[in-house]
Amino acid sequence: MKKLLVFCVAVLLAAGTALAQGGVKKKRPPPQDYGKVVINNHSANLNLAPVVFNHWPHRSKYTCRLCHVDIGFAMKANETSITADDNASGNYCGTCHNGQMMFAGERIFAACPAKATEAAAKDPTVAQRCSRCHATSVEVKLKNDFAEFTAKFPKQRFGNGIDWIATEAAGLVTLIDRLDGVSSKTKPFVNPVDAIISPHAYGMPDILFSHDKHGVWNGCELCHPDLFPSVKKEAKQAYSMNEIFDGKYCGACHGKVSFPMMDCERCHSKPVM
Repeated sequence: MKKLLVFCVAVLLAAGTALAQGGVKKKRPPPQDYGKVVINNHSANLNLAPVVFNHWPHRSKYTCRLCHVDIGFAMKANETSITADDNASGNYCGTCHNGQMMFAGERIFAACPAKATEAAAKDPTVAQRCSRCHATSVEVKLKNDFAEFTAKFPKQRFGNGIDWIATEAAGLVTLIDRLDGVSSKTKPFVNPVDAIISPHAYGMPDILFSHDKHGVWNGCELCHPDLFPSVKKEAKQAYSMNEIFDGKYCGACHGKVSFPMMDCERCHSKPVM
């Protein structure tokens, strides 16, 4: 336990050093804002406020795989060049936000109309519709309050304070993984057994990687081959903490939306013999 504590302190110091070198000091966001993404590919050029995307309402309904594989959102903010016409044509956000798709018996509100800026200039109701997403300068009240919605969910120490793996396993959320007309029809994958990854630091607990838990949210396609090129057991790849903190490998999700690396024991969980 002492060795793990020393390692965690070293990880936190390394993270602090990396932030200091980059000249950016990050504050821990409020739980409901963890994973919030600001999208500003085209908004500023159209005199619109950037789009604010909240991950937590979406991850309580859909798998990560559905959005980042089938629908095609990139894993980094502003790497997907989404336009109003894309949404109006039923792509990206417009895949679900089309005014027709239902969830839990309720109709999902429509995103951008065709020729959105022209329509908003003529119709105040369209402008009001735009402000539901273009909301960096507007206080938008979500349908569900974060604290109330997650009150009975299992908790964790970091991130947004919710153990989403345990929440899904307990049946408190039911995730949609495929959409008709969007997702390809393939045979379900058989998840491999858990993998044991030995850390570089002597005396540190081994990492227990659960394919089953990741498979529920990500499938196989989200991680392989883009994040982890090889799927062979004998293939050995060195994953350093510096690379992970830099957003590579595990860091593509953890520290952005999934629980951050500060929660060392979530991964380094095999007791040292």
